[in-house]
Amino acid sequence: MEDPVVTVKVVPRSSISQIVGFEGDILKVKVKSAPVDGSANRDLIVLLSKCVKVAKERIEILSGHRSRLKKIRFYDIKKDDLFLLLNR
Repeated sequence: MEDPVVTVKVVPRSSISQIVGFEGDILKVKVKSAPVDGSANRDLIVLLSKCVKVAKERIEILSGHRSRLKKIRFYDIKKDDLFLLLNR
């Protein structure tokens, strides 16, 4: 089984942390924290882990650590299951 990779566009400094949904192939996610010292990345991982019910350690930022556009890999979850959970 190949671990799914999702392109995520992060919007920091939002009033609420939430998954907005897919815009084409890109998942748009809002996080409350500012992009300072990796706090927005940490909030993103926490939010995604709660949404897809996977441990934080099973989600990895592959690229875009200092960018709004990121490639995220999810371990131990099927691609179809992941997209169903993200689209709720």
